[in-house]
Amino acid sequence: MKTLFTGRFEGYSVHHVKKDLLSGIIVGIVAIPLAMSFAIASGVKPEYGIYTACIAGILISIFGGSKYQIGGPTGAFVPILLGIVLTYGYEDLLLAGLMAGVLLCLMGIFKLGSLIKFIPRPVTVGFTAGIAVIIFTGQIPNFLGLTAIKRHEYFISNIQEIVKQFGTTNLYSILTAVLCLMTILITPKFFPKVPGALAGIVVSTLVATFFLQGQVATIATAYGQIPNTIPHFAMPNITVERLQQLIGPALVIAMLGGIESLLSAVVADGMTNSKHNSNRELIGQGIANIVTPLFGGIPATGAIARTATNIKTGAVSPMSGIIHGVFVLVTLLLLAPYASHIPLASMAPVLMVVAWNMSERHHFSHIVKLKSGDSLVLLITFLLTVFTSLTLAVEVGLVLAVLLFAKRMSEKLVVTKVLPDHSNKSEKVQAHVVHQQRDCPQISMYTIEGPIFFGAAQRFEQTIESTLHHKPRVLILRMGKVPFMDSTGEAYFSNIIENFTAQGGTILITGVQGELKVVFQHNGIYDKIGAHHFYQHTGEAITKAFNYLDTNQCKGCQHFAFHECKDLSESKQKKELILQ
Repeated sequence: MKTLFTGRFEGYSVHHVKKDLLSGIIVGIVAIPLAMSFAIASGVKPEYGIYTACIAGILISIFGGSKYQIGGPTGAFVPILLGIVLTYGYEDLLLAGLMAGVLLCLMGIFKLGSLIKFIPRPVTVGFTAGIAVIIFTGQIPNFLGLTAIKRHEYFISNIQEIVKQFGTTNLYSILTAVLCLMTILITPKFFPKVPGALAGIVVSTLVATFFLQGQVATIATAYGQIPNTIPHFAMPNITVERLQQLIGPALVIAMLGGIESLLSAVVADGMTNSKHNSNRELIGQGIANIVTPLFGGIPATGAIARTATNIKTGAVSPMSGIIHGVFVLVTLLLLAPYASHIPLASMAPVLMVVAWNMSERHHFSHIVKLKSGDSLVLLITFLLTVFTSLTLAVEVGLVLAVLLFAKRMSEKLVVTKVLPDHSNKSEKVQAHVVHQQRDCPQISMYTIEGPIFFGAAQRFEQTIESTLHHKPRVLILRMGKVPFMDSTGEAYFSNIIENFTAQGGTILITGVQGELKVVFQHNGIYDKIGAHHFYQHTGEAITKAFNYLDTNQCKGCQHFAFHECKDLSESKQKKELILQ
């Protein structure tokens, strides 16, 4: 515990307390309507969202790795949590959240926080945009005031349900929703410091309460009164069977929670010129998600919009996040009965605006316009998120991104046949000097540039093997620009060594860097080739290569690939003339 607050409250003063108090209250005001909205959209009671904002918000601020992170329920979780509730039920959602918390802690303990950065941008933009579409369309029933709507796990089924029940549209609900939406959009222009979502809900609720009472569905009529009591502790029923059943959903929650929280922390770093601790952040998220379900809360993660609001309103430490959680709890205890009168039609525009803002439409359109492999990854991830599940979408998106990356990297591998350029003073080896009239029959020399891995290993072998048909005596491989070689590359390289040495040839390697040399030593390639056949410079290898030539073949050779060739060709001819 001694290191818990190390560096996070250094130089903290009364002035800083005032700043954190103000930003904490403002973020708390923003968080309350969002917490209830996300809970309802996830298929659970609105108070569970408030419990999450309170408990998880405090714990993430205390134990997390970012000074400015605000945690709580987020839109990214909505389709996942709704799917779990519809498939397994609320009780199992709590257990899945707790399991996800354990997984997040393990990810932090084993320092996997840095791995999140390897998730490609097109994948994150794709599934985020897909989630936004699901959230937006999921609020259409409440916006229109449709009745007898059944919630489904899949997008198509929900759209069909909306079409089926479209005849139950309530004009009063539409009026309430439009009033809320207009207030949300207008408020920032005239009152920039007032949260638009809060203003929209307050105004539309007052109008519905005084003029449309009984005409529109409210939180109370749909879910009952919101209790103004502290959440109760309850241990979920844990069995081996339930753990096995929920490991998949828990893993999805943990992965998405890790991604969202670290993305939010990166945004906070950019806004404050600070540096978060990614592994500590995962542990903080894990602790929050272990504890929150014990009090009825749903899974939580870092909330980018609320974190940005926290920074913009002057937060200087994690204390603002703690104050935000306490404020949410106090508000629950004091104002819960009033919140029960909020129309469901007022909650719909709040989530629709959230979905619109989280859709990353500018990044989406930019990547699509590139018409590249990234565009394909983005569109497939997006479509799979909307029409199937986030789990499948991320899996397919990542696999496709890896394959496209492997293809691009394989194109980076360049294997060219080279010879010394005698027209150049430095006599550097060049590819353009190799042609039919100038190509040594006994020495084949190649420059290899790029990684030799599974995506490029076969092409590397085929290029080199093509030279073996001419049966040269020496193969010189210049490998100074080969950064690494994987096990597939090792296997193909071993084939080259075995095939070439089997026909009596000698392989000389030049310029191998330290890391690649260690790989060669570990996998046995170094011993296969022989330590005395590794050289730092190409010139040394060329000089050595002449020891292995059949000088009889040099008789009358006019290729003159190397300086020594002319002497070998002429001296051989002179000897024969003398003997005659």
